[in-house]
Amino acid sequence: MTDRVREILSWYGADSPGTLTNLSRMLNHGALAGTGRFVILPVDQGFEHGPLRTFLPNPAGFNPRYHVEFAIESGCNAYAAPLGFIEAISRDYAGEIPLILKANNHDITHDDPDPNQALTASVEDAVRLGCVAVGYTIYPGSTHRLEMYETIHNQLETAKSYGLATVIWSYPRGDQISKEGETGIDVDSYAAHIACQLGAHIVKVKLPTAFVEFAPNKKAIDEAKIKTDTIAERVKYVVKSCFDGRRIVIFSGGAITTDEQILLDAKGIRAGGGFGSIIGRNSFQRPKKEGLALLKGVIEIYK
Repeated sequence: MTDRVREILSWYGADSPGTLTNLSRMLNHGALAGTGRFVILPVDQGFEHGPLRTFLPNPAGFNPRYHVEFAIESGCNAYAAPLGFIEAISRDYAGEIPLILKANNHDITHDDPDPNQALTASVEDAVRLGCVAVGYTIYPGSTHRLEMYETIHNQLETAKSYGLATVIWSYPRGDQISKEGETGIDVDSYAAHIACQLGAHIVKVKLPTAFVEFAPNKKAIDEAKIKTDTIAERVKYVVKSCFDGRRIVIFSGGAITTDEQILLDAKGIRAGGGFGSIIGRNSFQRPKKEGLALLKGVIEIYK
């Protein structure tokens, strides 16, 4: 147990020894063990975007075993997926990598400007399958947001009672927020803060841009003379919004992009005080050799 991991665990004083143990399992696993940094492989895109869009670029990904083996071989801290994928691999790979059950999801069969999420797995499923954590998505900005907050509060309360760690994917979305505003620095930092207030141990948000969605926020940013020109400067204020850096916040890789951009993003996240990356499509949609090299490159930056 490194001093850095002990420090991080000390931020979660309201949690049980079981929850802290499960959180430490992620912090002490993989190539970044003991550093306080994270690289997580999430593979919920088959549910969220459809299997053809998700796995045809690298057809090996239709097989659930491909992803868990990919996460283990690359040295990730944890592997996150919906119920079906976790059930398909949990027995054969028990204890080899910390598992996060993504317990709510939505699909793309209905174009809804104000999306919601359905509970697609239970906390009891996570316990049964040996997971260290459960994860949920919320959409700050959706007309369903208050309902989601209440549901997720109840789910997190149950998860913690079982000694599980919790992760919230906080993605602003809805017809009252512009597309550009979804990743604006003011909306992104607000989304991260909401996830912290709901009680998440780990918060996942998209990388913020310098765009500011709401006029009162722009006024506050201008008066405080906050710099938002670089990735590191923007990440700094998302981290600041997570209880002054006393909650783990990681940043998603998003849609497919170049290796150079992903590595540049990782350098910015690290410089801004972010805890790491959660990279799905940008790794598993590449041929395995290329995807492994990319993730290992990101891990080296965080080391």
